[in-house]
Amino acid sequence: MNLFDNPVTAKSLKYLVSAGAALGESALPRSTQELVRLRASQINGCGACVDIHTKEAAHAGETEVRLHLVAVWREATVFTAAERAALALAEAGTRLADSTVGVSDEVWANAAEHYDEEQLGALVALIANINAFNRLNVITRQHGGSYRAGQYVV
Repeated sequence: MNLFDNPVTAKSLKYLVSAGAALGESALPRSTQELVRLRASQINGCGACVDIHTKEAAHAGETEVRLHLVAVWREATVFTAAERAALALAEAGTRLADSTVGVSDEVWANAAEHYDEEQLGALVALIANINAFNRLNVITRQHGGSYRAGQYVV
């Protein structure tokens, strides 16, 4: 399915992209946003989004080492405490069905230690937004590999 040719999915994508653009205007660091998008996309097996957010992060100056280690961030020393808190929240928010508590108090408290209310709001909305994109792409079998940095940026 071509998501851009279908009138319903195209309209839905327009709103998801718009929500993502609003997040770009938040005080949440761009590098953190891309790391969170990448980690959620890895968990969800979204090749299209892994492709997009790896390339967007690299284009924004993210290092190859950090990009390669996102999948194993707990065992890596290249992420700040704040980034680790954001990645933990992203994982918990992405794996809601795998937990009886959803996002634990510990994960939330750790994120709240590093981010103010606006940034926490941005993180929550970002996690929901990328999970919506992941589901659209995985359900319709969108593939990664051909994305060019800036291709979908508004």
